[in-house]
Amino acid sequence: MSVEIIFETHSTSVDNENGIASGWRDIPLSATGREQAKELGERRRHERIDAVFCSDLRRAVETAEIAFGGRVDTYPDHRLREYDYGTMTGAPSVRIRKELARRVDEAFPEGESLRDVVERMRPFVSELASTWDGKRVVVIGHIGTRLALDHLVGGLSLEEAASAPFEWQPGWEYVIRP
Repeated sequence: MSVEIIFETHSTSVDNENGIASGWRDIPLSATGREQAKELGERRRHERIDAVFCSDLRRAVETAEIAFGGRVDTYPDHRLREYDYGTMTGAPSVRIRKELARRVDEAFPEGESLRDVVERMRPFVSELASTWDGKRVVVIGHIGTRLALDHLVGGLSLEEAASAPFEWQPGWEYVIRP
């Protein structure tokens, strides 16, 4: 059997609108983000979804609650957090995106590298594989969450994942096979 994962980024936060990289800073959704979360729920309304896992950061939790609240059990998990940008938290998002390719093994100052994010997420992916076999789940997270899934489940090298251009889309799909 297998586990189907639909990855969705959290909806637009206040920092996103201001072009700021939040990292682990706990920022709420903007009004636009709340509307996007409603749209996510509508887009996925008629699909079989067995559980929703999300980062424990407010913007991801709010996205999950607005999109799926009361309809699907939701499980916030700290392992699904964004990179810890350390002293670069609050820097312009464009600056952080330019840094990603060189931060595979070199951590952000006083923060994390992509390898750190992957190692934080590795037990989460293993637990999905052993506990949710045959199920279809949504994971709501961040850039770091998606890059880790690209590596751990999608088979990309860390360098390929970190160097790929980011273009938003309505969900990424992954399958964990035994």
